[in-house]
Amino acid sequence: MKKYKHLSQEERDRIQALFSSGHLQKEIAEVIGRDEGTISRELNKGSMKNGAYKAEYAHHKAYLRKKYARYQGKKINENEELKVFIIKGLILDWNPDEISGRMKEQKLPYYASKTAIYEWLYSIHGQLYCPLLPSKQYRKKKRKKKKTKKEMIPNRVGIEEKPFDFGLKSGDMETDTIVSGKKTGSTAALTGVKDVFSKLIGLRKICSLKPALNEKAIDDILLPLNTRCLVRDNGIENRNHEQALVPSFFCHPYSSYEKPHIENANKELRKYFPKGCDLNDYSQEDVSLVEWLLNNKPRKILGYKTPYEVARESGLIRQPLKVSRYAINLINFNCPSVALQG
Repeated sequence: MKKYKHLSQEERDRIQALFSSGHLQKEIAEVIGRDEGTISRELNKGSMKNGAYKAEYAHHKAYLRKKYARYQGKKINENEELKVFIIKGLILDWNPDEISGRMKEQKLPYYASKTAIYEWLYSIHGQLYCPLLPSKQYRKKKRKKKKTKKEMIPNRVGIEEKPFDFGLKSGDMETDTIVSGKKTGSTAALTGVKDVFSKLIGLRKICSLKPALNEKAIDDILLPLNTRCLVRDNGIENRNHEQALVPSFFCHPYSSYEKPHIENANKELRKYFPKGCDLNDYSQEDVSLVEWLLNNKPRKILGYKTPYEVARESGLIRQPLKVSRYAINLINFNCPSVALQG
């Protein structure tokens, strides 16, 4: 494979002369012996605001881009405190944007943008820590929709009846479940409840989707919280909703987008509990560790505060939350300077 070579000042001079004479990009590429895509990128990146292309201006911009990229990697690698903070964030499953935002929110004496962190990770200095990056997004597979008759849930109240200010303050929740893969033959599932305002999430493992088990798990999550109401889907596991500690409102059939916060949480959970896995392979301690990680992860939408911090400030938490012993061991082993919350 032929190695790419950056454009020289001489080549940029020729591009300027040909472009100003009205030649097409394809013609310019043939004259100087370059790919048409190279010429297109050069004209896009090197042109001035008025659209004119000046060789000296373009060459200087290319120099600055190259210098800046090298400097960012060097900046992190030569600042031990900055480097350690980034690595600790990656261990806690924070992405580069959350790590960068947390530095700014805490007003630390050092700082690196998310772009700088990615560039450092992809460089020779940071490649060792690339496996700690969160997994990439994947395309959802289409699922066959199971028809659930409305009468299977007695005294169901539609989502249109929920409070008009739903989600504007803590205590408004959404709930959903994720199940084991069909091929495993397992009935184990996870019940999740998420606060719309603070993004605080509660997770419990259940051995099956029986309504009584699901309702008990929801009650266990809501017990230490000041909850106002709950939004659910039309699954049979929600049949005992009238036994809940708070009133429930149901989405329209096949309308998961009406509870987007818990659906987004389900997507995050699939990183730890892959689709198709047997949830019997995970203990409640494993589930509690994931819960702790998500609740102590800085979020951009919260001004890079953690869901736990926002929930505590908003008065959502009225009793101490349970903390996984795995989470305690993880923090004590990897980051002894980090204060344990939850």
